Amino acid sequence: MTWKIATVLSAILSLGSVATAAIPKTDYDVIVVGGGPSGLSALSGVSRVRRTALLFDNQQYRNAPTRAMHDVIGNDGTPPAAFRALAREQISRYPTAHFKNSTVLSIKPYGDGSVSAFNVTDDTGMSYTSRKLVLGTGVSDVLPDTPGLHEIWGKGLFWCPWCDGYEHRDQPFGILGNIADVLGSVLETNTLFSEITAFVNGTDTPSGEVAATSQHDEWKEQLNAWNVKIDNRTITRIERLQNGEIHQNKTTDQQFDKFLIHFSEGEPVERGALIINAPTVQHSTLPFQMHLNITNEKIDVVTSSMRTSMAGVWGIGDANSDASTNVPHAMFSGKKAAVYLHVEMSKEDSQSKISKRSGLSERELMKEATRAIGVNLEPQWEQVQKREMA
Repeated sequence: MTWKIATVLSAILSLGSVATAAIPKTDYDVIVVGGGPSGLSALSGVSRVRRTALLFDNQQYRNAPTRAMHDVIGNDGTPPAAFRALAREQISRYPTAHFKNSTVLSIKPYGDGSVSAFNVTDDTGMSYTSRKLVLGTGVSDVLPDTPGLHEIWGKGLFWCPWCDGYEHRDQPFGILGNIADVLGSVLETNTLFSEITAFVNGTDTPSGEVAATSQHDEWKEQLNAWNVKIDNRTITRIERLQNGEIHQNKTTDQQFDKFLIHFSEGEPVERGALIINAPTVQHSTLPFQMHLNITNEKIDVVTSSMRTSMAGVWGIGDANSDASTNVPHAMFSGKKAAVYLHVEMSKEDSQSKISKRSGLSERELMKEATRAIGVNLEPQWEQVQKREMA
């Protein structure tokens, strides 16, 4: 009966080897897509606990046009490119951290689904696998096609007063956008500027006023209280008269840009700084390809952990739905995702180690073999013996 025991042992060992594959073998523990502040923060977080990770960076960044970052503690006034370069240099000290400057084209889950695993292919044709995935793919600002506007974006024209407003304080200020959004911008900037004109580009209409009222009660009265002027003329182009990168006072942290706003009729108006209300869209098509839940062009996440609707995938930075878009938020969200995915992986590994499915000891194998032979194989063995003796 020795052959029967060997056969059963072989079968049981085979079952054990299949079970141990529940934790997939991958090239990396984590793949991070996006090389901005959120992705860099996630990479740093996982590298600090010696998770192997690869970050893909297509070198396209939302804040690339701006002169410098502000309201980032320890990096106030640092150009974005300098910030990223220093972050990469510091993270590269961790031997488990890796970078690749390429664009991810597709991400596909694989395996039996019991534990998450992903196959990531980039525009060089290479594919890499990981157990967890972090999307820090960002958003893109959808700016109007007004001539001259794109050229001044991030350089005197901004959307976030915390990021860029202080350097233009007390200068003639302009708000670009729909009449319904004007009061929101005024409430954010009234401590920085006192001479404010809203250039609403023909949206001050009965329907526009209804939309404004739906957002803010007594919006007209509030604008009057702040002495905000409304200019409803159609904007034809924006002309730069002076560059604040050259004309500035570094001692007082002031930049002196000058812009001339031209209209389809009447005289142009000069402003020292401008803010715009413009929509954003997902920068990458990957969240759509992966069929993640997306609301209002934001990846839906659980704000306590940054998890997306797909197991094993986290969404961080401007691309996610936690209602904040700035560099400190991006770094915070990346770090939070790093902590949660590390703990999740450790739980998976721990369960795999203690589960009998990961393999039986020799004593357990012999016991299982004896049980199997006695119950399942002995009748067949007896039938074989009878046939041979006949």
